[in-house]
Amino acid sequence: MTQRQLFGTDGIRGKANVYPVTVEVMLALGRALGYWVNQHKNTPKGTIVIGKDTRISGYALEQALSAGICSMGVDVRFLGPLPTPGIAFITQSVGADLGVVISASHNPYEDNGVKIFGPDGFKLPDDKELELEQLILKPHFDNPTCGKIGQAKRINDAVSKYSQYLKSLVGPGFNLSGLKIVLDCAHGAAYKVGPQLLGDLGAELIILGNTPNGTNINTGGDAQKIVRDTGAHLGIVLDGDADRVVLIDEHGDLVSGDSLLALLADHLNRQGKLKSHTLVCTDMSNLALELCLQPRGIQVERTQVGDRYVVERMRQGDFNFGGEESGHLIFLDHGTTGDGLAGALIALELLREEERPLSELKHILNPIPRAIQNRLVTQKIPFKNLSASRALMAQIERELGNSGRLFVRYSGTEQKLRVLIEGPQQDKINQMATDIADLISQEIKTST
Repeated sequence: MTQRQLFGTDGIRGKANVYPVTVEVMLALGRALGYWVNQHKNTPKGTIVIGKDTRISGYALEQALSAGICSMGVDVRFLGPLPTPGIAFITQSVGADLGVVISASHNPYEDNGVKIFGPDGFKLPDDKELELEQLILKPHFDNPTCGKIGQAKRINDAVSKYSQYLKSLVGPGFNLSGLKIVLDCAHGAAYKVGPQLLGDLGAELIILGNTPNGTNINTGGDAQKIVRDTGAHLGIVLDGDADRVVLIDEHGDLVSGDSLLALLADHLNRQGKLKSHTLVCTDMSNLALELCLQPRGIQVERTQVGDRYVVERMRQGDFNFGGEESGHLIFLDHGTTGDGLAGALIALELLREEERPLSELKHILNPIPRAIQNRLVTQKIPFKNLSASRALMAQIERELGNSGRLFVRYSGTEQKLRVLIEGPQQDKINQMATDIADLISQEIKTST
């Protein structure tokens, strides 16, 4: 496939107001989206919904996108701050031609980006993003005039629509009365819908991170300490666009993303709801997933890193549950992308059914020790072109054998090298990971 210049593994992302996340690029993207809709729409006048998280830069990017879209004769519907999965849901439910999310997810507030959903609520595949990229870089379309110009309006009930949808996942009789929950919204896109949803279901809430000011996204209170200090039954922590979730047990300890994947896969499988008895995860998930789930009759399929690739594999294989150890939980029977609040609700349903605390349930998984090293890099040279690093990686893989694994990659959204090693001896794999990260970084520097 042609090398992409703007789109990474999760849309366009970078420092806000710095190329490519500028109003100029957003205006061009809006025009490209409008043109693309005009070529594919099934109605006389197309519609694109735009939602965002709470970053201060979202205002400018939103207006630039809207101007570009309307200039091509396509209407815009603003959703305001709403979780990424909520925007995907609204896109599908109102029959829009595309949905646009302005967010950099878990990144700091200085960053921003754009993710695009098709009319079916799924993220656009790589080839469609490449098509859009070519339209941005080499535009070849004219402006409509007069009454053919698009209009921008606001959908005022998007939060309540999404909340009602989430409640439907657990049925009319489900309630959380008697549960004390610490909910950290990270001053992000779920700051309204999260407390509204769990409060309506009867939970006693201690709410953190629900006063966004444009610069405090992905910050919050010390949820772990507050769970311990208040005697809460659990904590729920969302990221900036609420497509990820982290749970905290009643002792204030984190529940790993892989433990949650194992718990929910086993729960669905015992209910007869796990299609093909298969969980889909990425290469970042711990090897312990296979060791835990295969004796329970559950197969594990892995994809490259990125929730879009998990979804892609799930759709190809007709699987219905998958996710990432970073907190993405994807239930294709209910939604089209990772959904932190949906994942939290289904985990709460499991807690209610099991009548056991989260601290007990999470021990379904015994993780194999792992070491992770990250390095900033100036360029992403293919590993096959780094001869010394390639030789060291081959040596380490031989040493690990079947008792561990090595996984090295570049981040799809940042200028970072990521090294992951799993194996039985923590000290040994720590040194291995450091050696590989240092060597690759050095080879990259000497190649510039």
